[in-house]
Amino acid sequence: MKRKMISGKDLVKMGYPKGNAYDLTPGKVDFPIYGAAQIDEGALGQMEVAMKLPVTVSGALMPDAHPGYGLPIGGVLATDNAVIPYGVGVDIGCRMCLTAYPMGEDYLDENRSALKKMLLDNTRFGRQTFKRPMEHEVLDRPEFNEITVLRELKDKAASQIGTSGSGNHFVEFGTLQLAEGNIWSLPPGNYLALLSHSGSRGLGAEIARYYTRVAREKCLLPAEAQNLAWLDLSTEAGQEYWIAMNLAGDYASANHHQIHERMARSLGEQPLFMVENHHNFAWKEKLHDGREVIVHRKGATPAGRDVLGVIPGSMTAPGFIVRGKGNPASLASAAHGAGRVMSRTAAKSSISDKMLKQELEKHGVELIGGGLDEAPMVYKDIRDVMRYQDDLVETLGVFTPRIVRMCGDATPPED
Repeated sequence: MKRKMISGKDLVKMGYPKGNAYDLTPGKVDFPIYGAAQIDEGALGQMEVAMKLPVTVSGALMPDAHPGYGLPIGGVLATDNAVIPYGVGVDIGCRMCLTAYPMGEDYLDENRSALKKMLLDNTRFGRQTFKRPMEHEVLDRPEFNEITVLRELKDKAASQIGTSGSGNHFVEFGTLQLAEGNIWSLPPGNYLALLSHSGSRGLGAEIARYYTRVAREKCLLPAEAQNLAWLDLSTEAGQEYWIAMNLAGDYASANHHQIHERMARSLGEQPLFMVENHHNFAWKEKLHDGREVIVHRKGATPAGRDVLGVIPGSMTAPGFIVRGKGNPASLASAAHGAGRVMSRTAAKSSISDKMLKQELEKHGVELIGGGLDEAPMVYKDIRDVMRYQDDLVETLGVFTPRIVRMCGDATPPED
């Protein structure tokens, strides 16, 4: 692959800070596309650019793909000793977390008001925080004192812990259908379940913005690839980002665990099991040939052999507990959700409150908060998405949302 180097002195003359300039690989680089028929040209174009980076080893595009910043949402990219902040995403370590309880579907129907109050009392979204945030060991991690950008973010992280973001983030009650012979050895039937979707809040967002600026100063790329600037993991900046990214991922997990802990306490029950998986992250993994790479999954989730995860639909569509098949063609990855078919701007201009209300009533779903930009109609059919990835995951359980809480104010989306 062609790599063009320019001296720091020449870059200064060109008006750039000191750094290295790189060409993209000429021509088209092929990669697996799952559900190509429902992926728009914007996402395809972004993935094609990412595949031409001189550090790229391989990649794949998931069936929920749609345009993002740098790497498309649903993009999976393996690189050689390089991490791309915008290949990870702004909401670092965003994840799904599901807990199931021994109560059945009747409990949900008979206790709707109580469950709605539990959501209101025990969750916070967007700019809202708890008056007395719970403590967590992640806030005592030494990284907060060792890296300048993290030191400046610790107070914000402490105030936002246990809360959910805006945009497409949610906490919802629903029913989980398990079949005979499920891996948890539970009787078949419908169980009360709680599903949450959120990430690393302001901590992850600031880490992403800061290190993207650093990457763009050190790694100069053509205009169409500027948001794919990377950090070499052999450098101090690359190591700093890697440490910060992992801290943000652990922080995002702590947020979910506190949400589910609060809800379990309010229910007065211990969950039967928990399933948790994350996206917007980078992992050190080995390809089938033994080569170590950095696998970025932006809006895509790990689907290694026997790895469990949750793939949600929309506020009226089912979600799925899945088990990965470890398909090497997809870099052992799968979709992270249904994927948008409509931008937020388009949704607000074409969907009415009446249309949203009718859709919710049709499916027996009660919504707390939320907006037109997250209406069910802005998402692909999750059943189609699942069919396109039959070779990537198998379904172990089906979750049906019934009471959904989302951010109800004008906080900018964090997803």
